[in-house]
Parts: sequence; structure tokens; C-alpha cells
Amino acid sequence: MIATERRGRRRRGLAVLRILLAACALGGPAAAAETRAPPDAAAIARGQEKFQPCIACHGATGNSEIAGTPSLAGQPPLFITTQLFLMREGLRPVPAMEPFAGPLSDADMQDIAAFLAAQRPAPQPAPRNAALFAQGQRLARRHNCGACHLPGYHGQLQIPRLAGQREDYLLHAMVEYQADARPAADTSMSAALFGLSRQDLAALAHYLSQRR
Repeated sequence: MIATERRGRRRRGLAVLRILLAACALGGPAAAAETRAPPDAAAIARGQEKFQPCIACHGATGNSEIAGTPSLAGQPPLFITTQLFLMREGLRPVPAMEPFAGPLSDADMQDIAAFLAAQRPAPQPAPRNAALFAQGQRLARRHNCGACHLPGYHGQLQIPRLAGQREDYLLHAMVEYQADARPAADTSMSAALFGLSRQDLAALAHYLSQRR
């Protein structure tokens, strides 16, 4: 019975996710502006309560102080909802997240996403390396990273905010994307990073982590 209910929930969730992502792909930045709803105070309050088990790693307001753990504050709500869904359904295996994402309902994920989207990012970047920053800036422009992540790199819809993200996490994620080692990832990221050296990826991570 439980397995049947879980399969039904997964099918319904996948159907909703496909519709949302298809709409995003068709609409582009214009759709992002049109679908950006005003903050829902009730959802934010519920999300704050439901986020409590997550604060040990991600911080009370979604600003991580743990190496290798991403900051979630200020992320687009659809991005958070999508990633939690992928983790819950085992489509993006993240062992550390399994006990937390597994029990979440669709409504739980949406509430947590609303709370995190409403939080102010508080970057704690390493001291700026001027040469590395300039290299990363050139690479970001050359590879047109702002086309999807937007010019300020604050993300949209299912595309994450990169500005002010932890440098170590950004580098780790890009290495995985480049190697096609990130399950359920958008393959466009592998194409965008194709041919870049490890030093190039480090420069991009440094530059993006320094952005406010």
C-alpha cells in the first residue's frame, strides 16, 4: 500500500514538474518575470518551521558556514522545489539529504522553498584574488553564463543563484557537471563548461562567489 501511494505521488509530482519546466523553457526570462509571485507570508512561516532540521548544515537562514555545503538563501523557489523533488524520488541521489527529503510532501517542499527564497544571502567570500577574479569574469562573459543565470547571476525559475554562493561548492558542482557526474542535471551545463581547465573552473568559482 505504501509503495503504491509513493508511486502515485511520484507520478503526480513528475507530471507537475514537467509542466512547470516546460513552461519555463518556453517562456525564458519573460516567463520568469510573469511567474514571480509576491511572497506568501503564511508559506514562509510554515517553511521556516519545516526547515528546522536543515539548519545544522545550511544555517538558520539558509546561509551555510560548512565547507562543501551550499547556501540556499535567496534561491529561486522553483529551483529549491525541483531539487528537493529530485532528491526525494531518488533521481538525484544525495545520501546526506535522504533522511530529510524522503518524508517531504509536495506542499512541504513548496513551503521550504518559499522560506528560503525570502532569505537574504549573506556571502562570506575568501579574500579577492584580483587576477583570478578578472579571469573568472572574462570566462563568465565569454561563455554567456548570464543568459540563463541572469546578468546578476541571481538565477531564475529552476536555474540557481550563483552570486555569493560558497566558492568550494561552486567548484565542486562545476567539476561534477563537466564530468557528467551529477545525476538529473541539465546537460546544457556540461556543454557550457566543455573544454575549460580546472584552473578555469576555479576562476569562475572565485568570481561568482565574490558577486553580491
